[in-house]
Amino acid sequence: MPSDITSVAVFGAGSWGTTFAKVLADAAESHGIERSIRVWGRNPETIADINRHRNGRYLGEIELPGAITATTDPAVALAGAQLVVFAVPAQSLREQLERWRGLIPRDAAVVSLMKGLEVGTDLRMSEVIAEVTGVPPERIAVLSGPNLAMEIARREPTASVIACADEALAQQIARASTAPYFRPYTSTDVVGAEIGGIVKNVIALCVGICDGKGMGDNTKASVITRGLAETTRLAVALGADPQTLAGLAGLGDLVATCASKLSRNHTAGTLLGQGLSVEEVGARMTQIAEGIKSAPAVRDLARRVGVDMPITEAVVGVLAGRIGIDQLQTALLARELKSEGE
Repeated sequence: MPSDITSVAVFGAGSWGTTFAKVLADAAESHGIERSIRVWGRNPETIADINRHRNGRYLGEIELPGAITATTDPAVALAGAQLVVFAVPAQSLREQLERWRGLIPRDAAVVSLMKGLEVGTDLRMSEVIAEVTGVPPERIAVLSGPNLAMEIARREPTASVIACADEALAQQIARASTAPYFRPYTSTDVVGAEIGGIVKNVIALCVGICDGKGMGDNTKASVITRGLAETTRLAVALGADPQTLAGLAGLGDLVATCASKLSRNHTAGTLLGQGLSVEEVGARMTQIAEGIKSAPAVRDLARRVGVDMPITEAVVGVLAGRIGIDQLQTALLARELKSEGE
């Protein structure tokens, strides 16, 4: 791939896909690089809005740079792309990739913005991309960290992590996305970065439930801290570096997602805690809370590798209707007495 990335395709016209397109455009402008960024989406109204330099449905009145255009045609989006970014709902990725894989330029690098685990296979999104498209893992990067889209779109200072098995490619993508308000660090720990981003959604659901039930800060701090512990146990069992979970892709993402009212998973958990059903929560929200879909897959993966994840187990029980909201406290405290390190 050339040293300067000048052509990018972004698949996903929601809040995060559009925001990252804006980051790439602002980064290019700040470095004096001409860069074309084409956003693909399925909603013609949203696409038309982006071509008017707005995405009102997801980002309100924030103005989008002129370098960003949008289309409903995947072939148009992918033509000549040096970098392909995926920001679609995790559970729809495989089906959509089946339609797109023949259009991806042979030498393009791929970045996943998605934080989900595929139901039925327990695969991370980078693994789904590699399996379906044949793109080698060393050309697939993941972006993780505290990525609340609206804050980044408003140009509020944010740091994140770009992880790729090829450190040089991670550095190249990081340079291409370094904007005055967006600072990416690099890592080769793809597993740790992805697992941190996946499990934090489940923990945020639990924190949101606690908020919806009116529980206090001690409870929420306990869930966040023990949530990080079980996330780290799972990641390490899968080969990750525990230090990754202490950084932006682990602790940083977890704190942002659990504490912010902008977090879809925290919002979904709050609604559950207030007594809404899973179906009612889905109808109330305009964007998908990935934790609801991914939680059973996280639980299944943890069981398969022999990792104890009591918070995840409790959340899955609530989502499946096996545990009532009022029983969650008992479920969270039922674990046998152990050292804090276990």
